[in-house]
Amino acid sequence: MESSLDKIVDPTLVEMGKNLNEAMKMLEDNQRKAEEENEKKYARKDLPGPLQGSGQDMVSILQLVQNLMHGDEEEESLQSYRLQNVGEQGHMALLGHSLAAYISVLDRERLRKLTTRILSDTSLWLCRLFRFENGSAFYHEDDREGLLKVCRLVIHSRYDDYTTEGFNVLCGQQPVIYISSAARAGLGQFLCNQLGLPLSCMCRVPCNTMFGSQHQMDVALLERLIKEDIESGKLPILLVANAGTPGAGHTDKLGRLKELCEQHSMWLHVEGVNLATLALGYVSSSVLAATKCDSMTLTVGPWLGLPAVPAVTLYRHEDPSLSLAAGLTSTQAVEKLRALPLWLSLQYLGHDGIVERIKHASQLSQRLLENMKNQDFIKTSVEDELSSPVVVFKFSPELPHIDQRLHTAQVPSLTGNERDVCDTFNQWLGEQLAQLVPVSGVDIVELEDEGTCVRFSPLMTAAVLGTEVQDVDQLVDCLKMKIPVLMCTLQLRDEFEQEVKRTVGLSYVEDLGWPGLGVVRYEGQNEGRQEKEVEKINSGLLKKLNELESDLSFSLGPEFGGEKNCVYIGMVTEDLDMSELVETIAATGREIEENSRLLENMTEIVRKGIQEAQVQLQKANEERLLEEGLLRQIPVVGSVLNWFSPFHASAKGRTFNLTAGSLESTEPTYTSKMQGTGITPPPTPTSGRSKQRFPGQKLFKRSLRNSDGFSETSSVSHIEDLDKADQRPSTSSIGQENPERPDESLHSSRETAEDPAVDQVPVLENECTKSEEQESLR
Repeated sequence: MESSLDKIVDPTLVEMGKNLNEAMKMLEDNQRKAEEENEKKYARKDLPGPLQGSGQDMVSILQLVQNLMHGDEEEESLQSYRLQNVGEQGHMALLGHSLAAYISVLDRERLRKLTTRILSDTSLWLCRLFRFENGSAFYHEDDREGLLKVCRLVIHSRYDDYTTEGFNVLCGQQPVIYISSAARAGLGQFLCNQLGLPLSCMCRVPCNTMFGSQHQMDVALLERLIKEDIESGKLPILLVANAGTPGAGHTDKLGRLKELCEQHSMWLHVEGVNLATLALGYVSSSVLAATKCDSMTLTVGPWLGLPAVPAVTLYRHEDPSLSLAAGLTSTQAVEKLRALPLWLSLQYLGHDGIVERIKHASQLSQRLLENMKNQDFIKTSVEDELSSPVVVFKFSPELPHIDQRLHTAQVPSLTGNERDVCDTFNQWLGEQLAQLVPVSGVDIVELEDEGTCVRFSPLMTAAVLGTEVQDVDQLVDCLKMKIPVLMCTLQLRDEFEQEVKRTVGLSYVEDLGWPGLGVVRYEGQNEGRQEKEVEKINSGLLKKLNELESDLSFSLGPEFGGEKNCVYIGMVTEDLDMSELVETIAATGREIEENSRLLENMTEIVRKGIQEAQVQLQKANEERLLEEGLLRQIPVVGSVLNWFSPFHASAKGRTFNLTAGSLESTEPTYTSKMQGTGITPPPTPTSGRSKQRFPGQKLFKRSLRNSDGFSETSSVSHIEDLDKADQRPSTSSIGQENPERPDESLHSSRETAEDPAVDQVPVLENECTKSEEQESLR
């Protein structure tokens, strides 16, 4: 088996196969017996190929799985394709799923003892690790399912007759669940749909808009909402708070929220990525207050890099019957085996391994945040700089102040169009950073007040992707390279718009969702042009522009939502020659338009020429009949007549001149024994203006000051010298440069010349010419 597994390329599949094989041998204690099949099996033709016959071996099945996972990729690229870092702790989690399936076949009593031990150990370890004393644990695949079960538990607790009366009890006093407006999208609707409650039972609490963080729940407004619901006959039952909002990673004021919930007998549930820091030695007071809540949901899998590990909801409740009715506990032993992957992985990592992974992710965030403080045009959204594991930043061209925060009230507000453009540029920035440094795990997030931002949350990605300190440094370096490009493009957008509007034949198309210089369409001078003609010209224009040697990117725009029949220009740098770019686009469009017009005219000329040729051929046939006579057209009589009296007809041919577009006689061709060239075709229009370029200089680039190869002044002087050399004065003009003082001009010309003999010859010739003219006048 081991030698066969060596053929598998993916190391993860090989390791899983070996671990599963060894585990099966150890647990079965070499007591497996092979059963021989005595009856012949028949093959059904309607079954797929792999199911026919006696089945496939494990190596073949794993090979099939590998092909489905990686497709047609080569063996060398498999390791680079698989970005997730599945280490030894990941193998233990994957092995736990296989063992859970195997353990489920044990006898009932042994299975009950084993699952009870696994469940109690895992619950105790998690409660101690995350400082949640005297709690119970519920393991679930969907991270929202724990909150759903908690809501059912609270409904059973607050409504005594709910078990027997059902929704009739809720009609008398409608329950209310409060969630933050910064919570994950669709959470309230999910809870109402699963609980069978109307959407009016869900109340969204706005975040602070005037004071404090813009992502923290407004406690004063929440208290006012609770009092209004109580006065209207409703029953507040549960509040969902955040220890790390899904967007910006901010933590609500959990201490004040807990006091408010105790005052109104409400259940407090907390979720968020910042709960992972509860396992560290130092915990901020805002997150530490989460240990006093009634329940919390932990996503341990991403935090520790454990694949396919269930989420855990820790809760405190004294009545086990209500927990059973709500679904938080189960009598089925198989469901209790959900904790087996965690049970194996936590033992493998130990306390030090768990803390080390969470601590490493927090240090990565701190390193990125420290580097962001010195970056101009970058704003960060961080609640607690000392312990925040989430860094949210964005490109903002408003003010280059250092250490300026998104939530400061002094930041001037952007207009609608400016904010849309800024969001578009940040979308491009996030995509570029994710592509350049994929190990960093950065993604794009949409925040209600700040718009589009880039988020770095290593607690959710670092353990899985294997992010290190050097990856964060590389992310900062890439960000430094992209900021000048963003600033230059943003500053040149208005200049590009004005330049396009001043150019005849071009029209500027405003697209706030395009991350680049802008969008242009070639319209031409014909206003009544059809859409197909405009599409043809612009597609040809795009093709021509992409063939040019330049650093600019020209495209058709985004796949969805973009304008049609346009040329989209991407990001640019500060050395862009705007006038040359726009002039080249216009000239190339005119060239394509002229060529298209010539082709259309030629097509029409050829069509008319063919019609004229058909008419002339018909006339020629009629004339031939008149010349030959009617008798010569009779087959037998005509041949006899032609034999006695042959008829010599003159050869009359026609040729079609494509250049002139007319039919011409072939007599001159037969007379001179050569075909004439005809009219010279018109010259093909050329695009672009001639501009002298230096070696290695690409199109649309202007020379910058203090460059490595040459400076602006030196390049200009060099060009002027070349022009002077081409326009050197003739010999006859040297002596006439200064007619009043010919001697000085002659003397200066002799001093500047390299060879004096060269200057003497034209002077003597000039003098001889003057003497001859005087003699002729005499």
